[in-house]
Amino acid sequence: METTSKRPVDCEGEAASNKRPALANNHAVIVPDGADRDESVHHVPLGSDEVVTTADLNRTPKPGEEDVSAEDRTSKDYYFDSYAHHAIHEEMLKDDVRTKTYQMAIMDNKHLFQDKIILDVGCGTGILSMFAAQAGAKHVYAVDCSSIIDQARKIVERNGFADKITLIKGKVEEIDLPVDHVDIIVSEWMGYMLLYESMLDTVIYARDRWLIPNGIIFPDKAVLFMAGVEDGSVKRERFDYWHDVYGFDMTPIKEIAITEPVVDVIDPKAIVTNAVPILRLDILTCKKEDLEFTAKFRLQAHRDDYIHGFVTYFECAFSQIHKPIGFTTAPFARYTHWKQTILYLEDTITVCAGESCEGEISCQPNRRNPRDLDIGLNLRFKGRYSNCDKSIKFRLR
Repeated sequence: METTSKRPVDCEGEAASNKRPALANNHAVIVPDGADRDESVHHVPLGSDEVVTTADLNRTPKPGEEDVSAEDRTSKDYYFDSYAHHAIHEEMLKDDVRTKTYQMAIMDNKHLFQDKIILDVGCGTGILSMFAAQAGAKHVYAVDCSSIIDQARKIVERNGFADKITLIKGKVEEIDLPVDHVDIIVSEWMGYMLLYESMLDTVIYARDRWLIPNGIIFPDKAVLFMAGVEDGSVKRERFDYWHDVYGFDMTPIKEIAITEPVVDVIDPKAIVTNAVPILRLDILTCKKEDLEFTAKFRLQAHRDDYIHGFVTYFECAFSQIHKPIGFTTAPFARYTHWKQTILYLEDTITVCAGESCEGEISCQPNRRNPRDLDIGLNLRFKGRYSNCDKSIKFRLR
């Protein structure tokens, strides 16, 4: 049964409030004394002695396989190796919430890194590896299959860490390290909606193969949330446009477009419901199968309004350190390059304060292209002015 809207919302005849939504239980933002007041970086409640020499462990290209340097790459090359281009790394490095949280977690816990062997999974420009070397690591192995590692090698040498950091070009699943174990794994594996293009399965592989018992992973906790949003103006701009394109009806494009989640920044005032966790991950123990999930949800409206879609965002925590810290990508926190991911509904739901919509959300890698995410939404709502019982499929690509 399709969503029906019987009249404009005003369930109690009062203006809708724009209260800032509260974080889910046990996710309050706490800023340490002396730290910048940054609502995205928050504190949360919650080795080997072998001498290793630097070695060039670059994977040798197979016969007929081109190994094109980043400087010589064409647009076609970048299509297959998007992380070779400097612009995407510039965006990530300029994300202060992301980069400073990693820096704080590492540099404020030098006692954990002193004389330890570190593995950086998906090292990119090598920033996390250099933090680890600065913190006193005995040696860092930095792995990336993108050609950005060519620049990372130059960066490492220019900053005086060539004897401390070995850069390895290749897939983690296909390489060999010159050590049997590592003490700490650092990785920035998170993608849009936490799992899009995620390297978490690679981190899990590295953990199971090399991490010592009671070893440390940075970060080691992640939680994915969802909430209902009123975002009619953006929905009209993005999707209703196709109803009349220079006088032509192009709604078949809309039918495709609305099945693709939108990565954008949501105004916190647009949040209509509470936020609920739909996935919790402990990176020390989770399995690859855990990355495919189905979760039940129940979202309660905290004001009279409309629901045009559902926003997802995530939080990550470094809980194995002396004073645990983390960050959030929530709409009410500081901007991050992950922004938020919104699943828009074709039909609008009219909600009154206190009414709830419920259902199940599922997520799994696309079978043909595992970098993409297939998302399923079973949605049920029976309210004073709207009813909904629908199953919707999305694909984040």
